[in-house]
Amino acid sequence: MRVRIKRQETASSKPYWQEFNYDREDDKTVVGMLDDINGREIIKDVGGNVTSRIEWECSCMQGMCGACAMVINNKPALACEYFLRDVKGDTLTIEPLKVFPTVADLVVDRDIILESFKKENVYIEEFKGTESEEYENMYLAGKCLKCGLCLEVCPNYNRGRKFYGAAFANDCYLVKSRSKTNGDSIKKSYRKHFENYCSKSLSCADVCPVNITTLASIARMNRTH
Repeated sequence: MRVRIKRQETASSKPYWQEFNYDREDDKTVVGMLDDINGREIIKDVGGNVTSRIEWECSCMQGMCGACAMVINNKPALACEYFLRDVKGDTLTIEPLKVFPTVADLVVDRDIILESFKKENVYIEEFKGTESEEYENMYLAGKCLKCGLCLEVCPNYNRGRKFYGAAFANDCYLVKSRSKTNGDSIKKSYRKHFENYCSKSLSCADVCPVNITTLASIARMNRTH
């Protein structure tokens, strides 16, 4: 198998492509493959050039943290959940998410996701109870990993300048459902940074690794006053 990786040594350096040979094992994930390449005593590309270890992020390796989000064969996915048996052909192409600044190789800076929450104060100030019929939807929305895959595919996302994306909508729904004091300000922020820009392509739901039904969060936010 030929593994083609888009690399970048530092945030300010120019990106470039580098290729590696890898003995394909269908039961390996992309994370396992990257681990194997980095574990070589001497790492050489297909041209025989000695190179540095590939930079990438992980924490749980179980699809629970979202740290290993990247673009794999043109599809945004978690590398720990993408098996080599699902690769069509003999070439695997890996890139960092394009909507965030690259730190190094496959590592990106996703601070803008949480910064949008902080900027709009999307936090519970004083807790209130919630109707039991909302529990299931709240549980699903609360599973968001903040991995950024939804932003990668969203046709409306403009790198956080005005539109904050599906993760913001889900958290607005969660906070407004449980906060006694700042519900009006949350609704205002939701309209300003989500409702006014979302075209409801629902590409976010297609790539969500935990299958969040963002449309349910949107519907519940839109019906509140």
